[in-house]
Amino acid sequence: MHERKRKRMVSNRESARRSRERKQKHLDDLTAQVAQLTEENGQILTSINITTQHFLSLEADNSILRAQVGELSNRLDSLNDILQFLTATATPSPPTTADGGGYFGFEYEAPAAAAVMAEQQHCCFMNNMGFLNHQPLMASAAANDVFLVN
Repeated sequence: MHERKRKRMVSNRESARRSRERKQKHLDDLTAQVAQLTEENGQILTSINITTQHFLSLEADNSILRAQVGELSNRLDSLNDILQFLTATATPSPPTTADGGGYFGFEYEAPAAAAVMAEQQHCCFMNNMGFLNHQPLMASAAANDVFLVN
């Protein structure tokens, strides 16, 4: 009986030792997991900070672009107003006898060369300004272009 008690004591000690080893291994695994998660958490925080800085930068750029869109829209409206004015107030050719009258009731016919030259100058000016097509101006996203004529 004494032998059985001794064997049981040895067996219990071995079992307790294995239990302590399992417990220690579990504790070591949890410690390693804490270190890994702490490192991942630091990387995530760094990524969040970088993303936040990028977002703030883009938000500032967006504000600048919105302001520029407003300014360019105002310019475009002004240029379209000028275009409408130039179109509406284009110099009419003088009335001829074919129109049924003239200046101050006198018949008038402009010399052919002078009329052609005036028309060429008007067209040249309007072409150089891009207004001859009578189309509205459109804003351009290109950095060097202030406006385009479509």
